[in-house]
Amino acid sequence: MENNLDEVEIFSKPISRTLAILLALLVTFLWSTSFVIIKLGLKEIPPLTFAGLRYFIAFVSLLPFAVSKDRIEEIKNLDKKTWYKLILLGIVFYTATQGTQFLGLSLLPAVTVSLWLNFTPIIVALLGIVLISEIPTKQQWIGTLLFVAGIIVYFFPISLLGDQALGLIVMTIGVLANSGSAVLGRDINRGGKHHPLVVTVISMGVGAALLLIIGLIVQGLPSINTTNIIYILWLALINTALAFTLWNISLRSLTAMESSIINGTMLIQIALIAWIFLGETISIKEIGGMAVAAAGALLVQMKRAGSKSI
Repeated sequence: MENNLDEVEIFSKPISRTLAILLALLVTFLWSTSFVIIKLGLKEIPPLTFAGLRYFIAFVSLLPFAVSKDRIEEIKNLDKKTWYKLILLGIVFYTATQGTQFLGLSLLPAVTVSLWLNFTPIIVALLGIVLISEIPTKQQWIGTLLFVAGIIVYFFPISLLGDQALGLIVMTIGVLANSGSAVLGRDINRGGKHHPLVVTVISMGVGAALLLIIGLIVQGLPSINTTNIIYILWLALINTALAFTLWNISLRSLTAMESSIINGTMLIQIALIAWIFLGETISIKEIGGMAVAAAGALLVQMKRAGSKSI
């Protein structure tokens, strides 16, 4: 049988809503464990090299599915403008966003990194004003204020050490990159003109290769023990290649709101997993701040029926 994702029934047909919810919850759990696995691996592997290895191996694992006749023909027919967009998406989403996330995890607790990443929908909503003249709803403005209030509660009183301050600066750059990639990704995928596998393989290939090259030049490749090799392979094959595929399958049956709510549970999952496996404690005040921030982020993502998407 030809190695083509399109020929597998589950990849081409919507699944039941219940199964989609279960798949989405499984994916968020896998993505949540990534924060802990990365923290453990960072004890031996430099962050940029670690990120580069993860996504380059994931790219290689997906590449065989992109060499079918239809996919190759589609790639050949891509115009120059689309190639530029895909290359830019790879640099912004994989090189910049994932690189800064790994750097952030080397400097900050996993829960703090997760909380900071929830700035993304806020920035995306604001970018919509500038790029496509989409004015946020009153509900979204309230959500933004709630999110900021939650952040203030979480960090108050503000007392950051040197590494923590640097970590927040790095993560702020990462959030901006992640937000930009969200807008660019929607622009590329709008209308369903390009197969998701083509978009993913090209952008991931470009971004991961660049990230790995930068990591090897700046931080080198240390000797990696068997445990960390397993970490890298698990992150690449299970938490990246498989998880992104399962997430896309779930999106065939879930609404954007449902997927946003499920994705929002990651903040809680990461806090629990980090507490169990990393010993990262969290106070009642910080839990309250996280809850308010999560509610605000959810409100920002909730759009009125019929409102224009970015």
